[in-house]
Amino acid sequence: MAQKPPDLMNTIVSLCKRRGFIFQSSEIYGGLNSCWDYGPIGVELKRNVKNAWWHSMVHARRDIVGIDASILMHPKVWEASGHLAGFTDPLVDCKNCKERFRADHLKNLDKCPKCGMSGTFTEVRKFNLMFKTFMGPVEDAQAVVFMRPETAQGIFVNFLNVQQASRLKLPFGIAQVGKSFRNEITPGNFTYRTREFEQMEMEFFVMPGEDQKWYEYWLQARRQWYIDHGIRPENLRLRAHEQSELAHYAKACSDVEYQFPFGWSELEGIANRTDFDLKQHSQHSGKSLAYFDEETKQHIFPFVIEPAAGADRATLAFLVDAYTEEGAGDDKRTVLKFKPSIAPVKAALLPLVKKEGMPEKAEKIYADCMKSGINALYDHASSIGRRYARNDEIGTPFCVTVDGQSMTDDTITVRERDSRLQQRIAATALVDFLKKQLEGNL
Repeated sequence: MAQKPPDLMNTIVSLCKRRGFIFQSSEIYGGLNSCWDYGPIGVELKRNVKNAWWHSMVHARRDIVGIDASILMHPKVWEASGHLAGFTDPLVDCKNCKERFRADHLKNLDKCPKCGMSGTFTEVRKFNLMFKTFMGPVEDAQAVVFMRPETAQGIFVNFLNVQQASRLKLPFGIAQVGKSFRNEITPGNFTYRTREFEQMEMEFFVMPGEDQKWYEYWLQARRQWYIDHGIRPENLRLRAHEQSELAHYAKACSDVEYQFPFGWSELEGIANRTDFDLKQHSQHSGKSLAYFDEETKQHIFPFVIEPAAGADRATLAFLVDAYTEEGAGDDKRTVLKFKPSIAPVKAALLPLVKKEGMPEKAEKIYADCMKSGINALYDHASSIGRRYARNDEIGTPFCVTVDGQSMTDDTITVRERDSRLQQRIAATALVDFLKKQLEGNL
């Protein structure tokens, strides 16, 4: 019977390091708080998550195109967007233990949750979340630039460039995947809240008056994407923001939330940003970003529906949801039941023993898989049972064993991860077999 351990997050953090998913950044120097490095297996998982998003949002549609905007932008971009003036969190310090907290995350502004002392908090002050640096050889006010806190503004300032170059008509979208940086006061929960993270954002531009229809469309489409790639529906919900939560420019916003071990938390926000951004950049730059509508012969500012997802958060959610412990005693195993579309490795090639030509034959089959676009691994170390267990723990859908019979009749054994059922097929048929099994899931 499938089960999950009571300390699931700690278990997953341990598995991630042991199996090469995620490591603490700069670990040999004691680590850097809230910074993480994706290892050989983790980088494949995260890449598959991003590729699945890109396929769904760009390649599978005719009305969305992609860009890759610069991380460093003109400082006036952040003035126009409101980030310089309003991108802040309320900060308090405990004068006794010196710990810092977000005031809006504290249940009691009188008692410190770390040291238990009362009356030791400083006055609440605003803390801007943007990382500041300098461009060029001189560190003065004229050289200040910021690490972008979101990828969206790179889309807005390129709105007309993209629209005219691609000859797009409303409604259409512009998507991008890229790094963002926020100097969070209280990062935590493994890779969930970090200061350096990767976003998957799309701005969908629509005619004013059609925004509500498209907002509701993207709410359902984005929730369904997580289900399509393996998240259990009961672990997902849509939560509409209260009026008090909305950004000043937003007409509506809802979060796709996932039930992490630490509670329901946001995976993705879908917002109706109205026409705020294009108007702001037009006003501050002096260059109109209005769209010319051929039918009405009018210049208009489109409304924008924004699905904005976190690649790191999505990757963590897929990890948590896939983690399963089955059986008991000698039959107990840990398995990551990834859907093949996001599984880091699709097949493992395993010679039964390291002799009699089995390693060479397994290596050739491995090479055939890789040449065919099926990400595989080759493993000959330790017993076959331990190699099965290792691959179960990284979520490999199929283990392929080359044994003595393989050397006489050119057949191999294919073991399916979840059922553990095995079947014998011709070695020459493996690539086609895997492609058929993975069809629609790559």
